Amino acid sequence: MKELQTIAIQGEQASFHHIAARQYYHRGIEVAECRTFRQVCEMVREGRAASGMMAIENSLAGSILPNYNLLESQSLYIRGEVYVCIQQCLMALPGQSLNDMGAIRSHPMAIHQCSEFLEQHPYMRAIETFDTAGSAREIRQQELLGVAAIASEEAARLYQLTILARNIENQRQNYTRFLIISTQPPAFSDDANKASLSFRIGHRPGALVEVLEVFRRCRINLTLIQSVPIPGRPSEYAFHVDITWQRGQAIEKALEQVEAVSNGRRILGIYRAGELPYDHSGSESLK
Repeated sequence: MKELQTIAIQGEQASFHHIAARQYYHRGIEVAECRTFRQVCEMVREGRAASGMMAIENSLAGSILPNYNLLESQSLYIRGEVYVCIQQCLMALPGQSLNDMGAIRSHPMAIHQCSEFLEQHPYMRAIETFDTAGSAREIRQQELLGVAAIASEEAARLYQLTILARNIENQRQNYTRFLIISTQPPAFSDDANKASLSFRIGHRPGALVEVLEVFRRCRINLTLIQSVPIPGRPSEYAFHVDITWQRGQAIEKALEQVEAVSNGRRILGIYRAGELPYDHSGSESLK
């Protein structure tokens, strides 16, 4: 029997990181549960996991800046990405109703995504935890009455909790982009059509424009730009960008030009762009 590949995730089984890992690999995997994203990076860097899953942005909550800092500081690379539709459920021990709930436990990102629901139920006190699925597990193991968890429907099934409310996120078009990170350096391939890189620029007028002009001149599509503070260097920033291109475009030449007009450039990943869970009309994509 072929040995299962170990994937480090932030959170536990039935968490959205676990769901993202299964969606990306399309086969049996073994997950290594981590409490923090830094632990995920350490497991991958030390070879205890073949790769790791790292959430990087959510369509409602925005970019996860600490994870951009980890990409900047760790000797790891992006080998792929996957977008997961996030449907949050409120769950509790069986035999209770919504009005019985005095507290809600979940990861801070999930609580943020469901802020409107919480405002409509002010009698429920939000308690931040390290994981959505972990919150569901603790309710079951500790038999916590009057306490609900915000987590996936899969977590409710795993821990035999009753779903009190479904789709409680602020907007139905709620998705998270997850990165697959590994120690394997990036390389160009015929299948790749997306790259992530970081660069630094000098303190002079037009420095950032010069870099962006390279992408415009080479007709490279810029899909994301995120500034990240550099620890210990006040007022200095690194810029993370995601770019996409069509077959035949001179992407390698463009990256060489970026290096020439910046104060240091690092290619974080070259990979195949993930498929968005929603089409441009706002309805869910058919897969």
